[in-house]
Amino acid sequence: MTPLFFESIPVTLPRPAIYRRLGYRKEATRISTGQREEVEGYIADALPLLQLKGSALRLPIELEKPLLISLPGGNTFASRKLARFLKDAREIVLMGATAGTAIMEAIQADIGGRNVTRGVVLDATASEVVDAGLDWIMGYFRQSLRREGKTLLNSRFSAGYGDFALENQQLMHRLLQMDRLNVTITESCLLVPEKSVTAVTGIV
Repeated sequence: MTPLFFESIPVTLPRPAIYRRLGYRKEATRISTGQREEVEGYIADALPLLQLKGSALRLPIELEKPLLISLPGGNTFASRKLARFLKDAREIVLMGATAGTAIMEAIQADIGGRNVTRGVVLDATASEVVDAGLDWIMGYFRQSLRREGKTLLNSRFSAGYGDFALENQQLMHRLLQMDRLNVTITESCLLVPEKSVTAVTGIV
């Protein structure tokens, strides 16, 4: 069970999502030219700091209702909500992505007092870019699955959502070999660097 590794994920900068994360609403929030220029400048600062990488693994599953999802190697996920989400799937794709350490070091320095506004914009940019990285991985699999007459579910499911316990991230981190992406996991099952994410979706 060897994952696919993506050493450099090319994504289009998700500007609307970044602005939404910053609290701007198209119809409700007015932003001056000066404010927009400041935000755009900080977004531009983020770009060379982002080192977007990822890994993904396609696996067969067996659903043992109402809550158990069996994976190869004797591994399991236990979650009623995840089992319902995967009810039409017999395979899954596990995926993980990280923005790297450089962006987190800049965020921490800025939030610590160097430039709090810049830190907030860098944080929003990194969060949305990592999410876009998972979108890119899903697009990669959709294209390859087309030859088999299959596709992916439209959304994805992450550990920590609903009854899919955060502890499941330990197994996902291991199966995705995210240590090769320089991503570690804490005893409390948080990924380091912080702008790193995992998710699962179904093949149908």
